[in-house]
Amino acid sequence: MSSEQGYKNYIPVKSKFVAGHIGALLWLCFSIYMSIPWVIDLAKVTNWPLSILIITGIAYIPGYCNTFLVISLLLDRQPPFKNERPNQAVTILIAARNEAERIAETLSYIAKQDYDGPIHVLVVDNGSTDQTAEEALDAAARLVLDLVVIAEAEPGKFNALNKGLESISTDLMITLDADTLLHQSAVRHLVARIETAPDDVSAVAGAVLARNSRDNLLAKIQEWDYFLGIASIKRMQGLYQGTLVAQGAYSIYKTERIREVGGWPDAIGEDIVLSWSLMMNDGKIYFEPHAVAFTEVPISTSHFFKQRSRWARGMIEALRSMKPWHQPQAYVKYLTGVNFLLPYLDTAYSLCWIPGLIAAFFGHYYIVGPMTLLVLPLTLISYLILYSYQKNVFHRLSLDIRRNGWGFFVFVLFYQIMMSPVSFWGYIQEFTQLKRVWK
Repeated sequence: MSSEQGYKNYIPVKSKFVAGHIGALLWLCFSIYMSIPWVIDLAKVTNWPLSILIITGIAYIPGYCNTFLVISLLLDRQPPFKNERPNQAVTILIAARNEAERIAETLSYIAKQDYDGPIHVLVVDNGSTDQTAEEALDAAARLVLDLVVIAEAEPGKFNALNKGLESISTDLMITLDADTLLHQSAVRHLVARIETAPDDVSAVAGAVLARNSRDNLLAKIQEWDYFLGIASIKRMQGLYQGTLVAQGAYSIYKTERIREVGGWPDAIGEDIVLSWSLMMNDGKIYFEPHAVAFTEVPISTSHFFKQRSRWARGMIEALRSMKPWHQPQAYVKYLTGVNFLLPYLDTAYSLCWIPGLIAAFFGHYYIVGPMTLLVLPLTLISYLILYSYQKNVFHRLSLDIRRNGWGFFVFVLFYQIMMSPVSFWGYIQEFTQLKRVWK
């Protein structure tokens, strides 16, 4: 499509935002009408206010948000890159602690980049007790990488990142986890997007996908979460110029913008709080779906629970330190404000939907009944739309989607049953100020 055609077919962001909410509101009205018998039956065993409160948390609001997401994605058209072969210098910052077994492979994928400009690599050894620094230097020598290792003895990822920030001289920097592998065009696409974006952009989040999905069923489920769920939410948020997390695992930033907000904060969700700080400083954050990296996802239940509860806790940290109504950009006010609903939704799902599902097996259909199965076709339709877009992205990158039907089945039916209680626990941890656990 030519730029002239793209301009003629362009729908303003404000129009997409309004259209998304109109469609979501229509769906909400339909849902309320169809659920009247459900509300009445539940009120017989509880009361009217509680019945409405429960159904709003497990049906009305999730349906509204999902409809808004799907309509926004259907209307989304990213502008083409102004320059597909950028060449300005960029620094890749890797905070590493006891990553001797993985760092060489991560560096080998950096060495394979098809980027035309200079890539500097800065590894911050955060108090490792293994040979992380030595392995990084040996790998760099073999791969002919421009790499420097510096030490930061004070534990904490934010300490390591801030230490590295002091030594960066390039205008652009990419943060990369030590276990994350870059697609060969990853750096090129990230730099191209941040150069194409308006001058007030502060960061662009890359698309992080699961690299170890064949390890076990838990990893297979997470593959679909990263591929459909997380990527789609970031796409929607990027459309409205406020991707809420430029994740530390793989994102690009304007170096000076990070310095302006004081670097990474002492927080369990340091990348979440940094992202909100950048937007509070009137900066925009975009998302580039073609800038793909593959990370190692948890394969043990305990590791998964710790990771996802930490994410939920980090979101509460951000809400505490930066109120949505203080954000200078209207779309960011809305996107960050939605997070106020998440504790309510996860609580309703954990304390009402899951017990209701158990009760349904014993013939009590007050909360979960045969009618709720009507949600499944709608869920599958939304995932089909999201899958179609992601498939096109993979095709352009010459990547194949792994066959993972069993993982998809479990993801659709049971993933939220896992996620809501984990997030609920994360909220409790933050509200009670329990000790932080990173791993």
